[in-house]
Amino acid sequence: MYLVISAVTFLLLVGALVDVITRDDSQVKYMPKIVWVLLIVFLPLIGSILWLLVGREHSRPSAGRTLLPVRAKAFRASVPTEVASRPGGRPLSTEEQLAALEREIEFHEKQQRIERLQREIEDRRSDE
Repeated sequence: MYLVISAVTFLLLVGALVDVITRDDSQVKYMPKIVWVLLIVFLPLIGSILWLLVGREHSRPSAGRTLLPVRAKAFRASVPTEVASRPGGRPLSTEEQLAALEREIEFHEKQQRIERLQREIEDRRSDE
């Protein structure tokens, strides 16, 4: 029984290590690859399970089975080009895109508030 558990843990460790090492840096989430490797080596069972569940970018299903690629394409098309890339042409990270979009939303909310206040001022002047 212990031999089976040890063998499964070892195979999980080897599989997770091979997966971490062979993946591109862009497919690794939350921590750098070296940190994932160390986590898997020092905590084989927990590290391997964490890697498989949250640490890696899962492969996308084939086209035609889901609308996700279409939605992602529509999202990229809806993001202004000045938000989607830096002056040097390098694309922004997701966090940078979200921050830029939040700033844009905040700007438009302020504009709406200014317009509402101007209408209120005009209404008060017309009542006088």
